[in-house]
Amino acid sequence: MDDQGAGQEYLRKIITTLAVKNEEIQNFIYSLKQMIQNVEANSGRAQEDLEAEFQSLYTLLDELKEDMVMKIKQERASRTYELQAQLVACSKALESSEELLEAANQTLGAANHHDFSQCDDGSRLPPVAQGQSERRHEPPDGGFRSGAAPAAGPHLPARMPDEDSKIDHYVLEYRRTNFEGPPRAKEDQPWMVIEGIKGTEYTLTGLKFDMKYMNFRVRACNKAVVGEFSEPVTLETRAFMFRLDASTCHQNLRVEELSVEWDATGGKVQDVKAREKDGKGRTASPANSPARVVQSPKRMSLGRGGRDRFTAESYTVLGDTLIDGDEHYWEVRYDRDSKAFGVGVAYRSLGKFDQLGKTSASWCLHLNNWLQVSFSAKHNNKAKALDVPVPDCIGVHCNFHEGFLSFYNARTKQLLHTFKAKFSQPVLPAFMVWCGSFQVTSGLQVPSAVRCLQKRNSTASSSSLP
Repeated sequence: MDDQGAGQEYLRKIITTLAVKNEEIQNFIYSLKQMIQNVEANSGRAQEDLEAEFQSLYTLLDELKEDMVMKIKQERASRTYELQAQLVACSKALESSEELLEAANQTLGAANHHDFSQCDDGSRLPPVAQGQSERRHEPPDGGFRSGAAPAAGPHLPARMPDEDSKIDHYVLEYRRTNFEGPPRAKEDQPWMVIEGIKGTEYTLTGLKFDMKYMNFRVRACNKAVVGEFSEPVTLETRAFMFRLDASTCHQNLRVEELSVEWDATGGKVQDVKAREKDGKGRTASPANSPARVVQSPKRMSLGRGGRDRFTAESYTVLGDTLIDGDEHYWEVRYDRDSKAFGVGVAYRSLGKFDQLGKTSASWCLHLNNWLQVSFSAKHNNKAKALDVPVPDCIGVHCNFHEGFLSFYNARTKQLLHTFKAKFSQPVLPAFMVWCGSFQVTSGLQVPSAVRCLQKRNSTASSSSLP
């Protein structure tokens, strides 16, 4: 019995030891699983950060590439003009030399045959050879006057050879300006050059209209000569140029021109009113900014004032220029770490407590990164989830008359969503951000890809929201 009891006790110890080891192994397996999940999460974040960093580098490289290509083109154009001018001068000199040589040969031939004609003043001139009257070269006045000595050499009107007389291409130059009328001799902006234009029509794309006017001039070129520039033409730009109206923003938003950054410290409304009254501080109306050279009649001359500033949880700021017609396009790049971000349009009557998309007075795309990620289109307190990749730069296309408000991936021009609405009054660009920042780019042309997609996909992608 004692041996049996001792054996059972030994088995119990073994079982206990195995149970403890089993628990340790389970804990170790759980720890390994946790480590795997952490590694996957960390690697995913690192990959996203790396992709974002590479994307920013690509963007920077693209900008540097465009600048370098433009400088190379301008330098090439300048050098080409200089060399072509030298070529023209050499061609004229060669032509004059050939004419002199031909005249000298004719004179020498006539002298050998002792066939000179007598002029009124006693000088002798070679007669025109028979059969060569069509090739006669006369001075500009049509011939020698009676009693006048012949010129030292033939004077020929300049003309290009027949085979080079056709225009080979055109060169277009343009520059931005804030001054109406004839182009000034001195401008801050340089002439930009477009070479090798074969036809008589050309469309400039990708322009940023951050000034009110543009100067244009053109010249024709062929293989032998470069023509003079045409009379410059000044055109008024039609792009939608606006800034952010700091007098409308929530006190937790810090606005500078077209940039907005979340400021958790905020500011007291009384201090804001005092700064606005003194014309100082960051909340002064953009209409009074010295940076504004020309004010559009659509631009709001009076802000909403400190009393009507967005407040509570409406972290909103509006643009300062009304949209009441035509079609316009702008882009906004936001910080991916923003907890919430929204972009769209709103009526000026949007209440100071109203959030974008929560009332019938605003339309927007809304990104929520807080707790659970969501990307949706919002209007009149209704939301439609969007099953598309979330871009870091969004293009907004507003066709006021046709009632279309479309959002695009600004890089790929992929259509994200389209609202079909009947705007009952002018709208303003509208933005919101919580714990983040964004940068707006205005004064852009409507991209041709956006125009085509608008026509093709407006019906299929129209919002089901009222």
